[in-house]
Amino acid sequence: MKTPIFEVKNLSYSYAGGIPALNNINLRVMRGESVALVGANGSGKSTLLRLLDGLVFPSEGEIDSAGMPLTEKALQNAAYSREFRSRVGLVFQDADVQLFSPTVWEEVLFGPLQLGVPRSEAAYRATEALELLGISHLKDRPPFRLSGGEKKKVSIASVISFSPRVLLLDEPTNGLDPHSQGVLIDFLISWVADGNTLIFSTQELDLVEELSSRIIVLGMEHTIVADGRPEDFLSNADFLLKTNLIHEHAHRHKSLVHRHQHAHEHQHAADEQGHGI
Repeated sequence: MKTPIFEVKNLSYSYAGGIPALNNINLRVMRGESVALVGANGSGKSTLLRLLDGLVFPSEGEIDSAGMPLTEKALQNAAYSREFRSRVGLVFQDADVQLFSPTVWEEVLFGPLQLGVPRSEAAYRATEALELLGISHLKDRPPFRLSGGEKKKVSIASVISFSPRVLLLDEPTNGLDPHSQGVLIDFLISWVADGNTLIFSTQELDLVEELSSRIIVLGMEHTIVADGRPEDFLSNADFLLKTNLIHEHAHRHKSLVHRHQHAHEHQHAADEQGHGI
């Protein structure tokens, strides 16, 4: 029997003050899966990614990663921490949270060096990651002077550079223009095809359909309300409305009122201007 990349058992997590974020989560993720975490704001998607990356730890229940318990105590062991951090990488939704180095080059070089990769190999990986994201021309720029989309690309490159086998992406296309989104999606499709594992949160149902082999839907009670193939859920309008993944607007055309279904948190083209690369 194959060992899951992640196995989550009876997991619950609460913020300070006892505010619930996740409630009795059970799931397995196997190698090579591309898993989309979807749900309305506040359902716990980002929190689950942080738990899988070992940045926070369950209030109840447990997480195993590659057959080993993922705990605060385990990560205090240098050998285990290095192995886990070299295998699993998280890209935050807000790139400003992730970027801290004086230049883009130093940012992308940092991860491999921290994991003990020889400098020549680290430089090769950093160069490859920059080229892959099409941002080699930014290598000498300070990250804080970049646009939102450029920052997002740098944050992704800084994780790709240490060659993880598992990518955790929180709203990966947030802040990217359509061309950059396409480049990223093409990369992720080929990356998963090579046997790697992808878990990403999103509210863009088109991205779910294009990129994922599995969808996990989190409800407003912070539990899993659906888990399966995207095609089993994305065509079910009643289910999507019930789980706040789409919503209806009332539009008046002269004397007629029509109700139309819209993808959750859709943006009009005018909102996109000024946020791309």
